[in-house]
Amino acid sequence: MQIVADLHLHSKYSRAVSPSMTLPVMAKFAKQKGINLLTTGDFTHPLWLREIKDALKEEGEGVFALKKEDIETRFILSVEVSSIYSQGGKVRRIHSLLFAPSIEAAEKINQELVKRGCNIHSDGRPIVGLTPQNLVEIILSVDKDCFLIPCHVWTPWFSLYGSMSGFDSIDECFGNYASEIFAIETGLSSDPSMNWRIKELDGRSIVSFSDAHSSMKMGREATVFVPKDGISNDKFLISNLKYDDIRLALMQDPKAKLKVGYTIEFYPEEGKYHFTGHRNCGVSQSPQETKEKGTTCPVCKKPLTVGVMHRVEELAGKEEDFAVKPNATGLKWITDKAKLHPPFIRLVPLNEIIAEVIKSPVSSPKVARIFDDLIQRFGSEMTVLLKADDLGIEKESGSEISDAIMKVRRGEIFIKPGFDGEYGIVKISNTDEKKEINGSRDAKSQLGLDF
Repeated sequence: MQIVADLHLHSKYSRAVSPSMTLPVMAKFAKQKGINLLTTGDFTHPLWLREIKDALKEEGEGVFALKKEDIETRFILSVEVSSIYSQGGKVRRIHSLLFAPSIEAAEKINQELVKRGCNIHSDGRPIVGLTPQNLVEIILSVDKDCFLIPCHVWTPWFSLYGSMSGFDSIDECFGNYASEIFAIETGLSSDPSMNWRIKELDGRSIVSFSDAHSSMKMGREATVFVPKDGISNDKFLISNLKYDDIRLALMQDPKAKLKVGYTIEFYPEEGKYHFTGHRNCGVSQSPQETKEKGTTCPVCKKPLTVGVMHRVEELAGKEEDFAVKPNATGLKWITDKAKLHPPFIRLVPLNEIIAEVIKSPVSSPKVARIFDDLIQRFGSEMTVLLKADDLGIEKESGSEISDAIMKVRRGEIFIKPGFDGEYGIVKISNTDEKKEINGSRDAKSQLGLDF
């Protein structure tokens, strides 16, 4: 079977997170969405860790399930940590995902952080004065099976490669511990093909998760693990899953039973740091425009926030080189021509598609009713978006919604890229909206829509 995993989430104890982000609610929505492996997130927060211990039981080694509800969803333990410190004459702000193989290991990590003066009570995503190197050293001293994934690695202000406070390489950031970094998370403003251009990622796993702050945002990005060639699917019922199955798959260890089969991606243009710009002045620039005009705002003369696409161009060691292969349902698979990395697909969340078609807010009861009807009919959001045939969708919810889902599968959408903290705008609709959003053929080509 496939393990659809979303391993970057936040609990109700993190800032700006829905109070409904509790373990039972997360498990319920995961089932609707077609996700069978989640992370608990936020294990450093004492109150959340208490809820984890009260609500979950260990089913496989390092893999947990709800005690009181018969839902197949499984959890592993993780936390996002924000490191803010000075290095090389510059303030660095780097976010990392820490994974632990047991509650005991998580508790020991918390103890080590407290010993070093970290406040783990204030936020589910703690801010620490420790470097990422310090974090790797701590977690490996607690348990050799712990690991760290740099998260949303291109976000300008809070990431490994970030233009405003990051580094130019994993070696520069992690020093002697660089070899322990075997995976990176793309983030919403980049996709795998952009990361394929970075030479130091050739031997590392490139994964994607949602960084969800509410249940409906879960699964907007996900990583799908599949049995390695020659290994029977029968051995991989979710009930048999172990923490080490995921760790070894990410390490691409020869002993691994699983591998990353593909990732499910947000359209990166919809991410809020895709282009360079200055939100307050309404200035947005593509990499080519930034190359020509520079990184000073033409309106206020202050520095622009350098976007992900431009930053990728700065660090890329090779040109973009991918192929696009539609399958029988019209879904476009983007593949690495060099065959160094698994393929990926791009999707728009189902509730956003429905909302645009019926011209109703995403959170409206009308959207929820149609969403629930489709889930009831097909089993999960992933099935609707990836596999369901157009006639079946049309029979359940009408031709307009069916047509819109097929357009998303084919990549026939129109996007105004996000910049400087402002999300991009996605449209699936008519010609007038296409003109309004794209403006020109150059813009369309820049968005990667001219396959």
